[in-house]
Amino acid sequence: MSAVDRIADPWGTRTPYARHAAWPRRVDTCLSGGTDAASVERWVQTASILQSNGDAMDIAVRDGRMVGVRGRPDDRVNRGRLDPKDLFGWQANASPDRLTTPLIRHGGRLTECDWDTAMNEVVSRSRTLLDERGPGALGFYTSGQLFLEEYYTLAVLARAGVGTNHLDGNTRLCTSTAAEALKESFGCDGQPGSYDDIDHADVIALFGHNPAETQPVLWMRMLDWLEGDDPPRLVCVDPRPTVPARRATVHLAPRVGTNVALLNALLHETIRTGRVDEAFVADRTVGFDDLAATVAPCTPKWAADICDVPAARIGKAAEVLGSAECLLSTVLQGFYQSHQATAAAVQVNNLHLLRGMPGRPGAGVLQMNGQPTAQNTRECGADGDLPGFRNWQNDQHVHELARLWNVTPDLIPHYAPPTHAMQMFRYAEQGSIRMLWISGTNPAVSLPELSRIREILSGEELFVVVQDLFLTETAQLADVVLPAATWGEKTGTFTNADRTVHLSEKAVEPPGGARPDLDIFLDYAVRMDFRDKDGAPLIGWTDAESAFEAWKRCSAGRPCDYTGLTYAELRGRSGIQWPCTQDAPDGTDRLYSDGFPGAHPDTCQSYGKDLVTGGSMDEPAYRAANPHGRAMLKGAEYLPSHEPTTDRHPLQLTTGRTLYHFHTRTKTARSPQLNAAAADVWVEVSHQDAAARGLEEGDLAEVVSPRGTVRARVRVTDIRPGLLFLPFHFGYWDEPGGHRPTDPARGRAANETTVTDWDPVSKQPLYKVAAATLNLVGKSTGTHAAAPTNTASAPARPHRVPATEGGPAALVDEAIEPCANTGRGGAR
Repeated sequence: MSAVDRIADPWGTRTPYARHAAWPRRVDTCLSGGTDAASVERWVQTASILQSNGDAMDIAVRDGRMVGVRGRPDDRVNRGRLDPKDLFGWQANASPDRLTTPLIRHGGRLTECDWDTAMNEVVSRSRTLLDERGPGALGFYTSGQLFLEEYYTLAVLARAGVGTNHLDGNTRLCTSTAAEALKESFGCDGQPGSYDDIDHADVIALFGHNPAETQPVLWMRMLDWLEGDDPPRLVCVDPRPTVPARRATVHLAPRVGTNVALLNALLHETIRTGRVDEAFVADRTVGFDDLAATVAPCTPKWAADICDVPAARIGKAAEVLGSAECLLSTVLQGFYQSHQATAAAVQVNNLHLLRGMPGRPGAGVLQMNGQPTAQNTRECGADGDLPGFRNWQNDQHVHELARLWNVTPDLIPHYAPPTHAMQMFRYAEQGSIRMLWISGTNPAVSLPELSRIREILSGEELFVVVQDLFLTETAQLADVVLPAATWGEKTGTFTNADRTVHLSEKAVEPPGGARPDLDIFLDYAVRMDFRDKDGAPLIGWTDAESAFEAWKRCSAGRPCDYTGLTYAELRGRSGIQWPCTQDAPDGTDRLYSDGFPGAHPDTCQSYGKDLVTGGSMDEPAYRAANPHGRAMLKGAEYLPSHEPTTDRHPLQLTTGRTLYHFHTRTKTARSPQLNAAAADVWVEVSHQDAAARGLEEGDLAEVVSPRGTVRARVRVTDIRPGLLFLPFHFGYWDEPGGHRPTDPARGRAANETTVTDWDPVSKQPLYKVAAATLNLVGKSTGTHAAAPTNTASAPARPHRVPATEGGPAALVDEAIEPCANTGRGGAR
C-alpha cells in the first residue's frame, strides 16, 4: 500500500494490463485525519454522486458521522478506484452551512419556518393555480443527482397528479443530446456499449469527451490499457490540449461549431475507401443511400477549410477509424453542447453502423452522460420523455401508463412533446408558468444568459420553490426553500452511463430537519390528495424500496427492464447492468447483438426528427421508412453557427468543466482539497491571441460577449488560436455559504456570456459556441491563474506557474492487488 497525493496525481498509480485481460484491482481509501481503518465502525455501500461514471464505494462511519470513503474492488465499473471528487467531496455533507430548516419569504426576506408552514404554502399556491389557471401553470425542474425512486415519484405526481406537461431536468443541459442521438439511430435510449469494451478495443475514439477530467476513473482504465501490451490507438476530437489529446495517435482540434463537417468527412472517407460492412448495412439498417448522398461532397479538403484542421490529419483519423477491428467511441459535451449537437452525435453512431460494430465486444458506442443519475431521469420520465422509454405519440404507450397508474389516459399530457427546460423558463418569462419547483439544481449559475435567468426567477408573478442542500444562488431567489437530505443520508438506486445500477444505502442521519427528496415528494402528493380513478391514493408506495418495486412494474417489458433486480440482489453485490430480467438475471453487458428491437414502430421511444430542423416525424412516416425495426442511418448537412465572430467579437468562446469541480461547486467548493486545486475562475487563451493583446499568465482580463462580461485571470495554454475557454462552475458569490451575492457585473460566472440558443432536436443549450472579445484589465503582480497545471488547463510555460499539489491533506492510500496480466512493466 502506498500514499499518493491525489490532487497532484489525480489518476493515481498505473496498473498496466494487456488487451482482453481483466483490469487489475486497486483499492483507494481516504479517511479523515485521526481515523484509521480499525476505528471505522461500519462501511456502508454506495457509489459516486459527483460524476456519471458510477464509481462504487463504501462510506466509512464512526460516531454517527462520515469519516471517509474507499473503493469497492469487486465492482465492474471501477475495480476499487476513486477519483478526487469521490475521495474528497463527501466532506461537503458536514458543511456548517447546510440547510436544516425550511425557509419562507416574508417582506422580501427568507425567514425560518417549520415544515407544515412551508408545505402548506406550496400546496396552497399549487391548488390556487390549478383552480384558476390549470395544470400548465405549474412546472417542475429537477436534477441529475437524485435517486431513481425520487424521479419516478416526481414523474407520477407531476404527470398524473398535477397533470402538467412541464417536467424536465438539468439533464437537458448535459445529456439530452445523448438520448436523442440514441433514439434517432436505434429507436430508443440506452447505451449500446459497456465500459468493458475498453478492454477489447484496438481503437478508442473520443468525440468531444475529455474523460481525464469528466470521468477520471474511466480515464484510469484507458491509461492502464495504453500502458499495457499491444495498446490501442487513440483518436481525440477536442479544440483544447486535453490530457487524452496529448496521448492521441491523432488529435483533431476543429473550430468549435463544425463537428458535423468533420464527421461528414470521416464518413465520406469510410465509404470512399470501401470500409463499409455491406452485409450488416443491408441486413440491419435503413437509410444508407441518403447518408451516402449527403456525405458524397464532404471530402477532407472540404472539411479542412471549414474546421481549420489539415486535410491530411482528417485523412489519417479516417484511416485509423476505418482500419479498426474493434472501435470504441465515446461522445460528450464537446458535441452535445455545440452547434448541430444531435446531428453530430448521430454521425458517430453512423460510423459504427457502417462498420458493423454494434453488439461486438470492444466495439461499443457510448453516448455519455454528465451526471450520476442522468440516465434515471430519462428512464423514469422526469425529463422530456414518458416513463419507461415510452413514446408520447404512441397512444398504446400512453394507455399502458394509464393502466399502470389507474388513471384515465386523457389525464396524462400527450398533446405535445413534454416541455423542455429552456421552453419552461420561456413560459415563466411570459407568465403562463406561475409556479416553478426546482429540486437539486442551481439554474441561477448553470443556465445560459444569466442576467435573463435572474430576472425570471426574481419576477413577482413566479412562485419559486427550491429544494436543495445549501442556500445556493437560486435558493436566494426562492419564495420557499426546502432543506433536502443527500447521498449518504438516504437510500436509493442510481444508474450510471453504461446502464450499471448501484444501490446507495443510508449511512448517517441528515442534519437538522433536512428530509430526503422522496419524502418531500410523497408528502406533497398526500397533502395535494392525488387520487386514482377509483379514489385510492395515486402513489401507493411509502419508502425507497417500495418505490423501486413500483418502478420495476413500469419498466416491465420495456428496453430498460429492471424486473430482475431487487434491493436484496443489489445489496452487497456491486453493480448490475439493465436490462435485467428473468431471462437475463445477471444483467446485459451490451445491447443490439441480435438486432434493434427498440426501433420497431410498436416499441420505439420516438418516431424521429429531422436532424437539421428538429421537425418531428409521425407514426405513418416512421412505419413506412422502418417497418421492421432496423437501425437508422441519418445524414445531416453542415450549417454555419448561429453566432459567427465579428470585428467587435473576433474570438470564439467555449465553456466546460475542470477535474476538481462538479457543476456549480455546490459540494466541491466545500471540500478544502478540491477547492484549493481550482479556487477561482480563469480564462484560457492561446500564445498567439495573448501576444496580440499584450496578455501574460496571471493578468486580469475581461471576456466580453454580446450578453455579458466575465473577469478572470489569464492562463496561456496550447489551446487552438482564436478560441477562449472558461470553466462554468463559478457563480457570482465570493465564497460558498457567505450569503453575500456580489454584483453579477463582476462576472465570475461563465454563463453571463453564453447564448440563449439550443439544438433543434435535443433542445440542449449551446454552451460551446459564442463570439467574444478579450481585453486587458490589469497586469499581473506575481499572481497566476487558479487553473490546475495537470489538466487541459496546463500552462504553455509550466516552469513559470507553481504545480498543482494537495499536500498531506490530499494523501490517499492505494492498495494494488497482484495480477498476472499486467502487461509491459507490471504495476508501478
